[in-house]
Amino acid sequence: MSILNQQISANITNNKLTHQIVIVGGGAAGITVAAQLLKKDRNLDLAIIEPSEKHYYQPAWTLVGGGQYQIENAVKDEQDCIPNGAKWIKAYVEKFDPDHNLVITRDRQEIKYNYLIVCPGIQIDWHLIQGLKEAIGKDGVTSNYSKDYAPYTWESINKFSGGNAIFTYPVTPIKCGGAAQKIMYMTDETLRKRGVRNKSNIIFCTPGAKMFGVPEYSESLDKVIKEKNIEVKFKHNLKAIKPETKEAIFTVNTGTEIEEISIKYDLLHVTPPMSAPEFIKNSKLAVQNGSMQGWVDVNQYTLQHNLYANVFSLGDVAGLPTSKTAAAIRKQAPVVVKNILSLIQSRQVNEEYNGYTCCPLITGYGKVIMAEFNYENKPISSFLLNPTKPRYSMWLVKRYALPWLYWNRMLKGEPFEPDILRELF
Repeated sequence: MSILNQQISANITNNKLTHQIVIVGGGAAGITVAAQLLKKDRNLDLAIIEPSEKHYYQPAWTLVGGGQYQIENAVKDEQDCIPNGAKWIKAYVEKFDPDHNLVITRDRQEIKYNYLIVCPGIQIDWHLIQGLKEAIGKDGVTSNYSKDYAPYTWESINKFSGGNAIFTYPVTPIKCGGAAQKIMYMTDETLRKRGVRNKSNIIFCTPGAKMFGVPEYSESLDKVIKEKNIEVKFKHNLKAIKPETKEAIFTVNTGTEIEEISIKYDLLHVTPPMSAPEFIKNSKLAVQNGSMQGWVDVNQYTLQHNLYANVFSLGDVAGLPTSKTAAAIRKQAPVVVKNILSLIQSRQVNEEYNGYTCCPLITGYGKVIMAEFNYENKPISSFLLNPTKPRYSMWLVKRYALPWLYWNRMLKGEPFEPDILRELF
């Protein structure tokens, strides 16, 4: 038994665990930050609490829905992703007691920590759309936001022979905000190739007032929408589905009142509402009011909790005013690593995250706008190119380079900087 394993074993007392660093969540954020921490210091006593046996590369699910990727190629065993030196605690977290530095699991195990990193991901609230759970996965109702339905999206697109193809966006924050549009643009091209686009109405329904939050990228998408003859219905929020009559029910904000309308569908791709997991919302770690209510209450620059100095958060669950993407995690993880090591060494926490995120906007097969931006909603580019233009090179990055880099660099705690991609493209 290694010295580290002896240390971990010694930390088990009366069915209670104690670890120097506890990470809640073994997804992209948890694995990345754990791997980077252990590369900095192999002597750290670190545990990851994660209930799932499988680890998914979720950015590929859009490609699965568009017929460009196989779902089985987007998954690995969680055990194979846990970095050497980390202890995997396979359990569901039930609640936090940050006043006593405790995490309590569903099976009533208490895990004590010196430092806590919270990154369990996001919760999909299927139930908030009436009738969705009953309708999804059949009769043309689908969603790429689940591994269970992404393959059905491609099946539905290929069976579609005409009528209304509706793509929705919810009123809540979501992971990968561009995914709702990406599949719509691929559907448009597929229907054109199949010769049924002239029999089809493609409709995008969003509660927002524009196509994207960054004006420069929104202008580019407006051009794409016009070229593809896609109908956009702003201020439309999906409320319910009536599968027996194939109706999508929307609430519409007219500016003076909220109306309810019905639109018939033949194909319906739903982007469901999302929120922080319940055990986060109901904890002292969550923002208690305001626009970030329910998400983990952290400083948007240092990613340190605003009340509990030994707690950090990153990834989808962090209460940050930026898009929730794997690319954001890539920039957040080094900040958490440097700041938590500074705290351990009794030094000042001063590393800052600038809100960087990236959404590879697929506007068609072989065309991607690599939408990179920061807290100021200003376009930036890692590739020294105009980032607002659809490019074939960025399609190659999205389709081939990013999945490889995710599994072989990011989750291994290795540098994952654009310099690597610039050498290839």
